[in-house]
Amino acid sequence: MFKYTTTTLAKIEDLMKEAAYNVRYEKGNFKAGYCVLKDKRIVVINKFFNTESRINSFLDIIPTLDINDGTLSEKNIQFLKYLKEANRNN
Repeated sequence: MFKYTTTTLAKIEDLMKEAAYNVRYEKGNFKAGYCVLKDKRIVVINKFFNTESRINSFLDIIPTLDINDGTLSEKNIQFLKYLKEANRNN
């Protein structure tokens, strides 16, 4: 079972950092609650979102990103697979 906790959010943020994506929490008029600047490798998520909404945003975003497994630790490769599986089950 997937858990929506601050620990899970921290793991996702660590994964994004290791994949060379800069995560920022800011206010803005995002229709989906987030914005991805792929060329600059920046992910912006609405800062007013709670933990569950932030994690759901990442679950929407991660499958669309170009994340090279070669840049990730084994722990984050497994976590990335887990996130993708969790996204398929939702």
